[in-house]
Amino acid sequence: MRLFVGLGNPGAKYARNRHNIGFMAVDEIARRHGFAPWRRRFQGETSEGALGTERVILLKPTTYMNESGRAVQEAASFFKIAPGDVTAFHDELELPPGKVRVKIGGGIAGHNGLRSISAHIGNDYRRVRLGIGHPGVKELVHGHVLSDFAKADNDWVATLCDAVAEHAALIARGTDATFANRVHLAMQAKGFLTKDENGKE
Repeated sequence: MRLFVGLGNPGAKYARNRHNIGFMAVDEIARRHGFAPWRRRFQGETSEGALGTERVILLKPTTYMNESGRAVQEAASFFKIAPGDVTAFHDELELPPGKVRVKIGGGIAGHNGLRSISAHIGNDYRRVRLGIGHPGVKELVHGHVLSDFAKADNDWVATLCDAVAEHAALIARGTDATFANRVHLAMQAKGFLTKDENGKE
């Protein structure tokens, strides 16, 4: 069994914030793959279903971002899910908008949701880093992540969440590089990621 955690803040006020792209991604996974209706438990909301041959629990902590780890620990303990079978979907300032990277372990890059999860279950979980871009200077970061996506962002955000959901079974299987590549190709096909003269994004 796998635990997929979307990171965000609960409530309508935050629903379209850049910080909530993790919630958006798992919502789309649940919708696309016909998961069970969301229900409140483990200090969050959960939905259960299957991705390929893997049983998956989706979790959206309702503790607010800074305490996400409490909900993750409670759900992981209940289902006896090891950190290596936990995947956190979260916003990533250090990646351009629409870019995706997957890594296991490593630093938290100042992300309070990751900090909380690491404090509760250790560091050996998978992170799906969903690029939202950086505002340019450190002083603007807080306002950037807690502001809504601009209307001009709607198309790439929808395409990204759709691609993440479409290929989510690859993450459940642990084929991270293939997942990241498929999402990248889907974004590129819609014109959201281009290559420079060296062939790099």
